[in-house]
Amino acid sequence: MAISVDTFFLSPKAHGTLQAQIQQMIAEGILSGRFHVGEKLPSSRKLAMHLGISRITVTLAYTELLANDYLTSRGRSGYYVSENAPVPPSYTPPEKSDETVDWSKAMARQFTGGDTPRKPQDWRDYKYPFIYGQADPSLFDHANWRLCALRALGQKDFAALTTDYFDQDDPLLIEYIARHTLPRRGITARPEEILITLGAQNALWLVSQILLSQQRKAAIEDPCYYTLRDQLVHSRCQIDAIAVDRDGLPPEHITDDTDVIFTTPSHQSPTTATMPMERRRALLDRARDIDAVIVEDDYEFEMSFLSAPSPALKSLDRDGRVVYVGSFSKSLFPGLRLGYLVGSEPFIRQARALRANVLRHPPGHIQRTVAYFLSLGHYDAQIRRTAKKLHQRRTVMEEAITEHGLTIAGRGVYGGSSIWMQADPSVDMATVARSLMPQSVLVEPGAPFFAEKNRQHNYYRLGYSSIAQNRIEPGLALLAKALLPT
Repeated sequence: MAISVDTFFLSPKAHGTLQAQIQQMIAEGILSGRFHVGEKLPSSRKLAMHLGISRITVTLAYTELLANDYLTSRGRSGYYVSENAPVPPSYTPPEKSDETVDWSKAMARQFTGGDTPRKPQDWRDYKYPFIYGQADPSLFDHANWRLCALRALGQKDFAALTTDYFDQDDPLLIEYIARHTLPRRGITARPEEILITLGAQNALWLVSQILLSQQRKAAIEDPCYYTLRDQLVHSRCQIDAIAVDRDGLPPEHITDDTDVIFTTPSHQSPTTATMPMERRRALLDRARDIDAVIVEDDYEFEMSFLSAPSPALKSLDRDGRVVYVGSFSKSLFPGLRLGYLVGSEPFIRQARALRANVLRHPPGHIQRTVAYFLSLGHYDAQIRRTAKKLHQRRTVMEEAITEHGLTIAGRGVYGGSSIWMQADPSVDMATVARSLMPQSVLVEPGAPFFAEKNRQHNYYRLGYSSIAQNRIEPGLALLAKALLPT
């Protein structure tokens, strides 16, 4: 029996080369049981015409499947599903057993709930995705990233690829961060003072585990990065949420019994406020007076397209009391999950040991790929290209916001990739956001950023890192219509 050519189609969302897509279609058909042993595949000419691709592409795909024993060739008769092809498993899920464990009592701690929201997994299918922190494929340097990844997989880098570093990191990546990335923020650090993490979120978790306990107190900004607040709740420390103003975190509101101060001085999350130099020095003085440690999350400093950013708080630190958190997730892509911690050697030593106990180290081939991408100049080129595009989008967004009568609550002095917005106090942005989804508009409600005691529902964040420039104004028109009905 022959397999109909109509069984095959190319999905516009598929990844990989055409040859790989054809191989995957046939392999999945066999493994799922749709294609049976002995069934004949369409001829390469017929399948190529059906899919509108080159015949040689189909032939190469068939040849690869033949080599892997998925297909067999019968002279001039064509290709058939091989008798040696993997047999789809016959699996019947067992009936649910009568569990006797009361998990509500068995679990010492629970980690569900919290304020951290989830972005829709299908956000790319939305026409107007005003969401923050997602990558734009049109801006990413796929070609050079692929070359760096292939180089990292080469024989020369076999040790970097396969070595169990235990509590260490790729020396090439550490060297680049120490010699190039940190000096741009005015920071000087030795390799012993740098630790690679699985993104900024992992870095903040390591910090909270080491510096905080039930007997200690953390000061956080309000509003702030919601995942940080969730992490601190799980650490069971005392939390003091301090309202930020137009200049960020006010040092005078930090109480004397505070042990750790979390702050985003260069680009406050989410209001985008930038802390002036005078207040930065005052914050350092306040931390010194009460003998507290400061944790500086310096996200998005690369996205400074309006003017050069202020030096990092860490660069002003002479006491060694600032722990610096950086990340490549916003500047490259969030799925990379690679960041770094910079701090005094005694602290980094403990962070290194804790990381080793939990996950040993981030994958070596990922670290080496990033090291090549940075050291060969591709990273800086992408930053310049991305910053230019974000500047254009922000200009369009600000013009559209003015045109449609929307209200800006905060925008980064140096740039960034989002604008903090404010609706009428009577508006619940979570409700508005849900009502806009059927119109293919995604906006991010601001309530989760606020501490529960001071939760405000009329704020929202508009990201512009992953929305096409020509869709900004039409999307904001729909948002304005939902907020300001005529």
